[in-house]
Amino acid sequence: MKAATRKVSNGKSFSTAFLVDQSPKEVFDAVNDVRGWWSSSLEGKSEKPGDVFTFRYEDVHVSKQKLVEVVPEKRVVWLVLDASLNFTEDKDEWTGTKVVFDIARTGGKTELRFTHQGLVPSFQCFDACSEGWGFFIDKSLKKLITTGKGQPA
Repeated sequence: MKAATRKVSNGKSFSTAFLVDQSPKEVFDAVNDVRGWWSSSLEGKSEKPGDVFTFRYEDVHVSKQKLVEVVPEKRVVWLVLDASLNFTEDKDEWTGTKVVFDIARTGGKTELRFTHQGLVPSFQCFDACSEGWGFFIDKSLKKLITTGKGQPA
């Protein structure tokens, strides 16, 4: 396995956000239920600092994430330890990037801001990965938060 060494770019990373009526705790719990919104077949654990899990989508995408920061009801950060994207020339574009979920109470609602730090427009996978995250965050995770049932792969 390759060490996570890629530099994280600031200001050009993919980001999306939405507001919900649910509490920060409900949003935090949903973010950590990765099987409920990203993939029901994750391998490993995804709840507390140090947990490592692997996402697989057919033979197209495999990535291993480690929870490096967990602040209840406020923030969750994954470090991508290793990745293989079989639809790009640079198969490990994600390696060393960070996936960040920031949760904040704002105007009587809860905001979830998702940022994939280091997923930048110069990456070959940027368009496809941004579209994928758009679905899994703005549709599946939001649906898990608001209805209790997401749309995991």
